[in-house]
Amino acid sequence: MNRPGAARSAWFGRYGVITSFVLHCVTGLAAVAAHYGIMWAVLRAGTPSLAATCLGFAGGAATRFFLSYHTVFAPTRRARSAALRFVGALGLQFLANAGLFWALTQLGLPVWPAQVITTIALTVINYLIYRLWVFT
Repeated sequence: MNRPGAARSAWFGRYGVITSFVLHCVTGLAAVAAHYGIMWAVLRAGTPSLAATCLGFAGGAATRFFLSYHTVFAPTRRARSAALRFVGALGLQFLANAGLFWALTQLGLPVWPAQVITTIALTVINYLIYRLWVFT
């Protein structure tokens, strides 16, 4: 079901593509702060690094959905419908985050550089998934 009053273009949405991508990156900083903050806290509590990044990912994901739905995109579907698609996309992102992080740490990168590289690598892919499928 379409969100009332959301008769905007799926590609251009509320803002132009450049502005929308910049907002995606800015709000992504809040999601990253949640991810890294949780990860840091549970690492300090003795949680293994792979589990810590997974827990941080969950906190960052909740932050990302709220900010993306309400500020970045012009959703054409209600929050519940978008949330279901978001969860599907998260499954893929979760696997990509864990897989890339694992691979980088296996190559000898320390935890934090591996996580930063993983985050940067997933940013553009996530934006396209959200813009073209989750919120349209």
